[in-house]
Amino acid sequence: MNSPMRSRICSLFTLVFLILFAGSCNKSNPLITDTPADYYPMHVGNYIIYRMDSLKYINVGSEDTIISYLAKEVVDDSITDNLGRLSYRVIRYLSDTTGASGWTPSIAYMVTPLPGSVEVVENNLRYIKMVTPVQDNISWLGNVYIDTKSDTALVPYMNGWNYTYSNTGMPYDVLYGTVPQAVIVNEANSITNSEDSISYSQTVFSEEVYGKNIGLIYKRFLYNVYQAPNVDFPAGATIGYGITFNMVSHN
Repeated sequence: MNSPMRSRICSLFTLVFLILFAGSCNKSNPLITDTPADYYPMHVGNYIIYRMDSLKYINVGSEDTIISYLAKEVVDDSITDNLGRLSYRVIRYLSDTTGASGWTPSIAYMVTPLPGSVEVVENNLRYIKMVTPVQDNISWLGNVYIDTKSDTALVPYMNGWNYTYSNTGMPYDVLYGTVPQAVIVNEANSITNSEDSISYSQTVFSEEVYGKNIGLIYKRFLYNVYQAPNVDFPAGATIGYGITFNMVSHN
């Protein structure tokens, strides 16, 4: 085979290889251009209704109970935060699980959409809920603005949470049904035990799921500390709380 012919064949094989390689890359690493605005849209008048289950520990921490409600979160108005940025006030209303008792205002919180993130201020705690790009394995310190280290810190267990995206663009099942595209934000998942593994343990878990063009569709949070039986608490004691939001409808 002459040299020019060999050269053309080699070039052809190289071109085919590059095309196949590029195609393989595109299949395994699709270009994702989603932003927080896609999963946390804010428009005055929008609402989402959830089944809200609140976990509480009773009888000096020897038992737990779950109290359930319907929670309706309404984007009430556009405002500005203390830095002059466009924000939105969200009001949460509660009702019984049938909705027959009507809606009673519970709390209000503020959402600030930014070019590269979404911030939420609730109960005077400022979270970075999402960042750009919305893509698997992207991570950030979502509680960086929260005091978790001082002597007066109210939520030291929120220190160092490394929020991470997973299952981006995948379907997710909630009480409403299957949401075609969603993203999971893994916030915390840890268990800390005493050296003997039985006298003390602390559990921290937090996860939020956002539906594309909807907003928050699911949330589960749990924090508890268990103390083994002792003189003061013969049955042992658990303190803490938990909460779950599961979307049932939206407009």
